[in-house]
Amino acid sequence: MQELQDLLKQYWGYEEFRPLQAEAMASVMQGRDSVVVLPTGGGKSLCFQLPAIALPGMAVVVSPLISLMKDQVDQLTECGIAAACINSAMTQDERVRVNRDVREGRLHLLYVSPERMVQPSFIAYLHDVQLSFIVVDEAHCISQWGHDFRPEYRELSRLRDAFPHAHMHTYTATATAHVRDDIARELRLHEPEILVGSFDRPNLTYRVRQRQGRQRDVRAIIDRHPREAGIIYCIRRSDVDSLCTELTMAGYRALPYHAGLEDSERKANQEAFIRDEADIIVATVAFGMGIDKPNVRYVIHAGMPKSIEHYQQESGRAGRDGLEAECCLLFSGGDYGIWKYIIQQSEEGVAEIGLQKLNEMYRYCTGVSCRHRTLLAYFGETYTKDRCGACDFCLDEVDVAEDSNEVAAAIFQCVAELGSMAGPSYTALVLCGSTEQRVLSKGHNNLASYGALAERGQMAVRSWIEQLAAQGYMEKIGEYHILQLTPRARAGDAAPRLAKPVRRTPAAKKKAVAGDSWEGVDEGLFEALRKLRQSKARERGVPAYVIFGDKSLRDMARRRPTKTKEFMEVHGVGRTKCTKFGDFFLKAIREYCTEHGLEMSPQEEQDEPETPARQLSARRPSREEMQERAGELFAEGRSIEAVSSILQRRPTTVESYLERYIVQQDLADPSPWVDAAVHERVREATAHTNDTRLKRLYDLLDGEVEYWKLRISLACLRNEAAG
Repeated sequence: MQELQDLLKQYWGYEEFRPLQAEAMASVMQGRDSVVVLPTGGGKSLCFQLPAIALPGMAVVVSPLISLMKDQVDQLTECGIAAACINSAMTQDERVRVNRDVREGRLHLLYVSPERMVQPSFIAYLHDVQLSFIVVDEAHCISQWGHDFRPEYRELSRLRDAFPHAHMHTYTATATAHVRDDIARELRLHEPEILVGSFDRPNLTYRVRQRQGRQRDVRAIIDRHPREAGIIYCIRRSDVDSLCTELTMAGYRALPYHAGLEDSERKANQEAFIRDEADIIVATVAFGMGIDKPNVRYVIHAGMPKSIEHYQQESGRAGRDGLEAECCLLFSGGDYGIWKYIIQQSEEGVAEIGLQKLNEMYRYCTGVSCRHRTLLAYFGETYTKDRCGACDFCLDEVDVAEDSNEVAAAIFQCVAELGSMAGPSYTALVLCGSTEQRVLSKGHNNLASYGALAERGQMAVRSWIEQLAAQGYMEKIGEYHILQLTPRARAGDAAPRLAKPVRRTPAAKKKAVAGDSWEGVDEGLFEALRKLRQSKARERGVPAYVIFGDKSLRDMARRRPTKTKEFMEVHGVGRTKCTKFGDFFLKAIREYCTEHGLEMSPQEEQDEPETPARQLSARRPSREEMQERAGELFAEGRSIEAVSSILQRRPTTVESYLERYIVQQDLADPSPWVDAAVHERVREATAHTNDTRLKRLYDLLDGEVEYWKLRISLACLRNEAAG
C-alpha cells in the first residue's frame, strides 16, 4: 500500500486515505471482485482511480451520464493522469484521438456508457487491449430496489461471459442490503468483497420543516449562504419554473433544470452552475447524478422526495468536499399525495416497492428524533452518539410537546366523531374551532372535540395530524385522504411524540458543524484565492473546483505559504498542480499578506534553488529586475531552457517572463521560441472558433501543442490584430 500512498500524495496531494478506501483499493490490487458502498462525498472514485494508475493496462469505467464522465476525466487530466471517455457527444476527431491513445496503451482509465460497454463491437475492441479491471459506477442502477433503476444497466450481466477472467468492481453511494445482493447476483461477481462504509455525513446539518410559504421559506435558507452554491429540488417542472422565476426576479443568480427544457438549455444551465456562473440551480430529481461539484453549501428540498434513498443521494450533493453544508427539507401533506398517485401508475411490483419507500420517507419528515440517527437506521447502521449536534432536533430548534398524549387524544376523538368522513385540513378546522360556514352548516361546531386545540394554531394542529399518520396511528384513505384510526390508536395505550417548532433562528453556518474548518483562515485571502481560481478555470475551460477545492483554498489561507516546498504541503496540492498553478497562487498570497500586514514565511522566491551565487549575493533581485534581465536575454534569441539556467528560475516562471516580454515589445512573431508551423496551427484553430480559451484550443489541436506555446502564440496573434 505504500506505493498507493505515494501516488496519492503525488497526484492528488492528499496525505491519507478516507475510511474504507484502503480496503477497497486492496480488493482491486489483489484482483478480487468487490461491491463498495460509500456515502456521497466519501471518495469512492479514488478507490478505483488510484489502483488504475498503479496496475499495468487500462481500467474501463462504466458510467451512466456524459457529464459525469467528462467531469471525472477533467479532474484526472488536471492531476496529470491519462484518462479519456468515449461518448455520443464527441466529434470524430476526438474519437480518433482517444482510439489512438487506447491502441498505444497511453490511458490508465477509459469511461464509457453501459449501452456502449455491452455492444459486441466494443467488447471485441476491448479484447485487443490490456484490460486491468472493469468498474461499474453508480451500481445501484442495476437493481429494481435501487432508487434510480435503469434497464440498460441490467444488460451489464453479459460482461461476465464477455470477460470471464476480468475482475469487476462496483461502486455506489446508496445501497441497502437488498440492493447490494442484487448487484452481486446480476453481475455474477465471484465471491465479492462487500465493503459498506458509514452513511453518516457529520459535516451536513439536516433540517425538516412543514412548508408554510415556499418562496419565503426557501429564501430564508438561501440568505444564510450568500454567494454560495446551492441546489433546490422540486417535485414538478411547473414548481421549478415558478420558483426559479421568483428567485431571479428577487435578484438571485438562479437557473432551472428539468426534462421539459431543450437539451441545449438544460446543458448550458448545468454548465453555468458547475462553473460558478450561477449560484443556484432549481431542479427536478432529473438533476444530480452527473454533478460532482464539491462546494455545494446547501441543498433544499422544496417538496418531499419519494424515498429515503433519493433524499440521501440528493442531499448528499452538499458538502462533498468535507466542509460544512446544510440540507433543508420543506414538506406538506400534499407532497405525499402527489407521489402516491405517480407511484401507483407504475407496474404492480414496482408500485408496491415504491409505496413502501414513500411511507418510510413520510415517517422521516414527521418523526421526532435525531435526523442523523434516523437516516443511518434506515440503512441498517447504528448511531452511537447521544446528540449529533448537526440537525434541527439536536440543535434544539424543534421541541417535543410535553402534552403529546393529550393532543393526540383530542385528535383521535375528533376523527372518531367525524365518522371517517374528513381529511387532515378539515379535521384541523374543527379542532381549532373554525367558524367557516362549511363547519357550521354540518353542525360540527356541536362536536365535543370542536375547538379542543383552538389555542394551538391551525398550522401546528395540521402538522400533528400528519405526524400521527406517519407514526401509524391513523391512515389516509382514498383520493381525498379521509382519516381513519388504526388499531394502534384504538388500543388506548398510545404514546406518540409530537414535535412543535421552536421559533429560533438556525445557528450561523460556520458555528453549527464547521468545527475547525475556518479556524485560522483569513477569509479575505480565501476570497482573493477564490477569484484567482475562477480566472484560471476560465482560462483552461474547466470548472473552478477542478483547479483546487474550497478545502485547499482554506488551507492556503490558513498556512499562507510563500515557497514551493510549503505550497506542496497544502491539502490537495499534488506535483502536477503545483507545477501548473503554484507560481500564480504563491504570488497572490504574498501580495495579499504584504498589503494586509499578515505574517508569512520569509520572502524567498519559491522557484529558486539554493546556489552558491545566491548565498553570496548581498541583495536578491526583485521580480521586476528579473523580468528585465529575462527580456535582455530573450532579445538575444536565448531559449527558455537557457534563460532558466542563467537566471536560476524554473521553466514555468521563465515562460511567464517570455509572455510578458512579447506583450511589452509588441511582437507578432513567436520564433525562435515557438516553431512557425505550430504558430500557424494555432492561427488556423483561432480562425475556426470564437472561443480562444486555452483548454478549448488545446482540445482542438488534439493536445499536441503545449499550453505555454498556446499562450505565446495567442499573445503574438493579439499583437498582430492590434497592429
